[in-house]
Amino acid sequence: MSNGTTHHWVMVALERYEQPLLRYASAIVGQSLANDVVQDTFLRLCKQERSEVEPHLRAWLFKVCRNRAFDMRRDKRHTESVAEMDDVMQTDQSLPSDAFERKEAMQRVMGALDTLPEKQREAVLLKFSGDLSYQEIADVLGTSVSNVGVLLHTALKSLRQSIDKKDKSAGGNIR
Repeated sequence: MSNGTTHHWVMVALERYEQPLLRYASAIVGQSLANDVVQDTFLRLCKQERSEVEPHLRAWLFKVCRNRAFDMRRDKRHTESVAEMDDVMQTDQSLPSDAFERKEAMQRVMGALDTLPEKQREAVLLKFSGDLSYQEIADVLGTSVSNVGVLLHTALKSLRQSIDKKDKSAGGNIR
């Protein structure tokens, strides 16, 4: 395969998958390290034979991204996402009410996500940040498609309960 063809193929993959991979990696290692994780992912793609990766490219990219993010998190013992959330909360207290409510809702969801078991959390992130199919999620997590369904069902049920509980307790404190 010519170098130009390899370059074009990787550029197309980069254009298509960079943003979903960044969202996914950010949820694992925080925004500041997510760029490094995604860059490493695409560098590894450059070294792969196109014919070996192309049939399952999206799942391959997310699996490499996941592994690299966990390696980086483990190596650095990094807690960037919590620190970044604190920074976001302190940076602009003068947000319009709609933006403030959206930010507050996102913080509730992220807080609830952090309480989920790791496999459930990953399944939710892959589904909603990466827009992966159940089969692709199964490939990334190394589990069955039916187990992905169970993981997502259980995770979403837990998230609803956690958020409802927080909303009720917040409502009770306001009155």
